[in-house]
Amino acid sequence: MIKIGLTGSIGMGKSTVAAMFGDLGAAVWDADAAVHRMYARGGAAVEPVGELFPDAIVDGAVDRARLASVALGAPAQLQKLEAVVHPLVAADREAFMTTATHAGAPAVVLDIPLLFENGSEKFFDVVVVVSAPADVQRARALARPGMSNDKFAAILAEQMPDAEKCNKADYVISTGQALDETRGEVGRVYEKIMARRKH
Repeated sequence: MIKIGLTGSIGMGKSTVAAMFGDLGAAVWDADAAVHRMYARGGAAVEPVGELFPDAIVDGAVDRARLASVALGAPAQLQKLEAVVHPLVAADREAFMTTATHAGAPAVVLDIPLLFENGSEKFFDVVVVVSAPADVQRARALARPGMSNDKFAAILAEQMPDAEKCNKADYVISTGQALDETRGEVGRVYEKIMARRKH
């Protein structure tokens, strides 16, 4: 089973590209979706996050906006939060990989926003970066609910510059074009990756 790491900065279209890989038969795991599950009512992160930040819990779930207001821009608080959440995310990822292996998936795509920033590239056979022009990226990001120029700037500051990510990637997929063109690009890249497996 080939392990494909999928990454890219905010607003680049990672989720769209991940879904396209899924359509081609790859098993897809999304780090953000895993965190959403854990923050929902009954999720694995609710209790430990509540112990650290009681005000972030609303109706038995983690309120992401409240949590961001305490943790974003406060390195010490963010470290505490990551110490709780990262091991839970890692366990979720391992369980997914085990399931995908047993199911005989030809490839897994792990959608990880901070893949290079966390030094995770060494865990993958191939790394694919999703990229788009800066103006397209900004427009997409600012269209998200609750996003502001300041928040966008703060998120970008945490992320490796796009050009640097593209240089480190095995493959770069552009989403600054028509959807069908991106889909065609994903198909060609997936074919090349699967061809590598046969050698």
